[in-house]
Amino acid sequence: MGRKQDNLVTEFNFILPRGLIDSQNRVHRHGVMRLATAKDEIVIQQERKVQENPAYGTLVMLARVITRLGSLNSVSPDLLEGLLLHDIAYLREFYNRINQQGNVEIPTQCPHCNTQYSVELKLAGE
Repeated sequence: MGRKQDNLVTEFNFILPRGLIDSQNRVHRHGVMRLATAKDEIVIQQERKVQENPAYGTLVMLARVITRLGSLNSVSPDLLEGLLLHDIAYLREFYNRINQQGNVEIPTQCPHCNTQYSVELKLAGE
């Protein structure tokens, strides 16, 4: 699921519905996203492209928190511009879930035997 730091999961695996096609025509769908930090928010506001067009902030933030996408060990906002809107929407939702909840699992209980367990949240495309 993700890397833990002092019992806090800080990185989460994801699979894009469509994927990023690179310059060699390879499709990158499997990735890792880390939790966002306060510094991420500050850096985004200082970015010239974000000041000119606030909508670009989504790409800058995603590029900062995606630590791997397929065989790519770094992701830039320019690279993410090539994603289909379906994948951008997926990444925004994934980002919101892990940063608001801190994990992608929810506790639940069996209605028949009352056993408690966790269920991993799945997004469309996973």
